[in-house]
Order: sequence, then C-alpha cells, then structure tokens
Amino acid sequence: MTYALSATKLVTYRQCPQSYYFKYERGLKSPSAFGSPELGNSLHQALALAYKDWHYQELKPNWIWFETCWEQSIERLTEAQAIEGRDILKGYYNKFVEPLPSMAKPLGIESRISATVQFGNIEFSLSGRYDRLDLNQDGELELIDYKTSKSKAIPDSIDVQLGLYYLALEQIYSQSLKRLTLIFLRSGESQSFDVTPDHQAQVRSLISDLATKLRTDAEWKPNEGGHCDRCTYQKYCTAKTCEPEPLPEGGRGLKQVQLVLAV
Repeated sequence: MTYALSATKLVTYRQCPQSYYFKYERGLKSPSAFGSPELGNSLHQALALAYKDWHYQELKPNWIWFETCWEQSIERLTEAQAIEGRDILKGYYNKFVEPLPSMAKPLGIESRISATVQFGNIEFSLSGRYDRLDLNQDGELELIDYKTSKSKAIPDSIDVQLGLYYLALEQIYSQSLKRLTLIFLRSGESQSFDVTPDHQAQVRSLISDLATKLRTDAEWKPNEGGHCDRCTYQKYCTAKTCEPEPLPEGGRGLKQVQLVLAV
C-alpha cells in the first residue's frame, strides 16, 4: 500500500503541517474557494481537441480548426460565456499558433503522471496532471499549463509542482523536465520557469519530513502566516484559538501506514 501525494498536498504541508493533518489525515471538510469552472473547462477541452485531433499532415491549422474545436466544447456555457471563450481562444491562436512556422505534435495532452519514491520505509505515490507536454526545439521536455483565471499571480505551488514533475517525468521518460510554461489565456501572456535539481531536492526534503511524521506520529505543529486568513480550520487550531474546539466526530481516524522493508 502506497501513500498518495500530489502537489496540492505537498504545498498544504509546507504551509502548515497542522492544516495538512486536519484535511488529509483526519478528513475534515473545507469549503471550496473556487467559483464556476464551466468556462475554464471548455477552454481546456477546446485546446485539448485542437492539439489531439489535428492530423499534422499540414504545417499548422488555421483559425477555423480551433473555432470548430471550440464549438464542440460549449455545451454547458451560456451564450455570453461562449462569446467570451471564443474571443479568449482567438487571442491564444493569434499569439501562440499563427506566428509559428508549424505546430508540433505534443508528447501528451490532458494526461496524468505518476511515480513512486521511498522515504523512511514508506512508499509514496506521486501524482499530478498536466495540460500539455512538448518536446521543444532543443529536444527538452517542456510542460505547458493553461491558466484561465483573471489573476496572473504565480501559484504558491509552483516550486513544488516543478519538483514533483521533475521526479515523475524522469521515471517515465528517463529524461528530466527542463521547463514549465504558464499561459494566461485571458491576457495572452506567458511565463516560463526553468526546472533545476534544486526543485527536486526541495520536494524530496518535504516528502522525507512528511515520512518522519507518518512513521513516528510526531506532533503536527501549526505554522502561522498569511495563509491563516484563508484557513477554515482556525477553530481547531492551537495557534489561532485559546480554547480550540475538539475535532468533530465522523472524521477519519489516523491512517495506518504500511512500511516497506528493504531486504
């Protein structure tokens, strides 16, 4: 039995081990902070279709092809959302497809990646998903991540994502990830990050520390910071409340972690 980890889990643990404990070890529910995802989902679907279903017998598709893929992806949208999404997709085509001499076929589209690592006699399953995986002009692996929110803020999880993808893709392709590019679809801007062994080392350090806590039932101490203002577990937290409430009944008991013994 392996212990499942994702970038989201690792970021939560890095921010506050106690919040991680409440959410993932004890299964306490936390309200979602996200709004309606329909427009974002439709944009991701249209881009996936555009790259996956293109025949690649010509150098690149014209805008009509992308528009056709958009028309196949708007079933759940209002008329206003469909018009807005089409404009966003047209902006993407004008910036990232039309200027290219040709559109290369990606290695992967809308896929999940997974890998296993072992720390402290515990086997961890690392998982994540990506929008697109390219082999760039230098023959290097590059991940493309589409962002559909209005904010152009770099996610807090970026360093952990880079390290996790580094570990996973190295196992799958026997080749390290070299770059992650975020494309902000609403603005047509992009930002790239080089992936280094330091990102891998950071993730390994996080997992190693987590493995120690899982093996020894160490105290999951709170870590105060700006993230506390958004935390929904404050009433249980010893750092934010003088008399924290007891954890509600119905949550999970502590997980029993199966150790992997080296023979």
